[in-house]
Amino acid sequence: MSTSLGGLRGGPYSRILLKLSGEALAGQAGYGIDMDVLKVLASEIRSIGTKGVQIGIVIGGGNIFRGIRGATQGMDRASADYMGMLATVLNCLALQDALEHEGVHTRVQSAIEMQELAEPYIRRRAIRHLEKNRVVIFGGGTGNPYFTTDTTAALRAMEIGAKVVLKATRVDGIYDADPYENPNAKRFDEVSYLEVLQRGLKVMDSTAISLCMDNQLPIIVFDLNQRGALEAVVDGRPVGTLVK
Repeated sequence: MSTSLGGLRGGPYSRILLKLSGEALAGQAGYGIDMDVLKVLASEIRSIGTKGVQIGIVIGGGNIFRGIRGATQGMDRASADYMGMLATVLNCLALQDALEHEGVHTRVQSAIEMQELAEPYIRRRAIRHLEKNRVVIFGGGTGNPYFTTDTTAALRAMEIGAKVVLKATRVDGIYDADPYENPNAKRFDEVSYLEVLQRGLKVMDSTAISLCMDNQLPIIVFDLNQRGALEAVVDGRPVGTLVK
């Protein structure tokens, strides 16, 4: 396992798990994949990779299909979640293509076996790829219904020995209310896992937060749309909100 090159907020991380929502790939359209957004994202990921940071990525599928939404419309929850897992694989393949156009070596690993498209998820193989400076993109969620990609991110981060989970969002950190709806919403620089759970702050789902809390895995929430924010977070500069 790798060791951190610096402390929290004090230097670069040697291995990270980047959590992207599917909506992040959709851009202003809100659905599908915006190729311009994908190119910018790939460029920023390449930039942090040149610093020697080992990168694992988990992407949601909400821009294509969100399982819980299908369940609320009368679909069987398990079936809806499996459809959502397949949507994440589409996003993984799109990001892989964009990264490879940037000259970044990548591997897609899926929790649902699909040999023609992706490797099966094998923890030791994923770690070996990271040690060879390949970006590993994890698709298919956990392979089980009823678990979100937030939980997948926390789980994969712990399995690969990541030093931090970087949660990319549309806002520049965690607020006590939705800043789009409440202009007086208070932003946190740092917050504890327990406070996130007790106050119901919209960071990640409670299962993911609990997993990170039990294993003392820090989370940094930052604005993906702010140019250079990802590199600043990896460098340990005070960007976004730190959950620890």
